[in-house]
Amino acid sequence: MITPTNWRKSSYSGSGDGNACVEVAIHRPRIAIRDSKTPTRATLTFPAPAFATFIETLKKNPTA
Repeated sequence: MITPTNWRKSSYSGSGDGNACVEVAIHRPRIAIRDSKTPTRATLTFPAPAFATFIETLKKNPTA
């Protein structure tokens, strides 16, 4: 398995070093997600269309 190297943190990561969030990387044709506090642990991957649907749902329901 190839590990993505282009990790990005959310703009909502918080103050300080911003390590209280998730990081996302595009690893075509999937999207990879990891915990920014423990970046060497396992990642989750999703098909890009499923991840896009997930993000759109969060935008519509930010407290969900």
